[in-house]
Amino acid sequence: MIAVTLASKSATRAAILRGAGVDFEVVASGIDEEAVKPALLEGGGTPRSVAAELATLKAVAVSRTRPGLVIGADQTLDLDGALRDKAADMSEARERLLSLRGRTHRLHAAVVVARDGATVWRLTDTASLTMRAFSQAFLDGYLARVSERVLSSVGGYQIEGAGAQLFEAIDGDYFSILGLPLIPLLGVLRREGALGL
Repeated sequence: MIAVTLASKSATRAAILRGAGVDFEVVASGIDEEAVKPALLEGGGTPRSVAAELATLKAVAVSRTRPGLVIGADQTLDLDGALRDKAADMSEARERLLSLRGRTHRLHAAVVVARDGATVWRLTDTASLTMRAFSQAFLDGYLARVSERVLSSVGGYQIEGAGAQLFEAIDGDYFSILGLPLIPLLGVLRREGALGL
C-alpha cells in the first residue's frame, strides 16, 4: 500500500479521513497562508483560486520530503466575491455571523494530491449556504454554547453541530462544506494504490 500524508493541521480533515478508514500521517506544510493570501489576491486571485493555490502549495511542499501521496487542502469563504478569513476573536466572530445573517455565501473547498513535488490530481468544489435571519437572542445563545470553537472555522460555524441551526438552505456536498471533498478524493487514492479496491 502506498503511504498517505495529510499536509494539514485541520482536526476536521483528519477526522474525515480517519472516519473513512484511510491510514495516513499528518505533516504540517509550513506554508505561511497569511503571507501568501494577500499576494494571490493582489495578483487577481479569487476566493476560489486562492483555495486551490493554497491546497497545491501545501501538497507539493510536503510531497518533496515525504514518500507516497500527499493530500493538501484549503477552504475559503466567499461573500459577494470577497474572501473572508477566520475570525481572530469572539467579537470578530459575532460581526462575521451578523454579516452572513440572511444572506448567501459560498465555501470553496480545494483538495490536491501530490507525489514527489508534482501535482497528481486536484479538485475545487463549491457549496452555497444561506443563513436564516436569526435573532440577536439566538446569536447570543449560539455564541455562548459554542464559545471559542466559533474561531476554528472560516464562517464561525460547524454544520455538523449547533451551527446547522444558523441555516435555512444549503446546496452542496457535506464533506466539501466540512473542508475536504471526500468521495472524489477516495477514488483517486484507490486509483493510485493507496486504498484497497
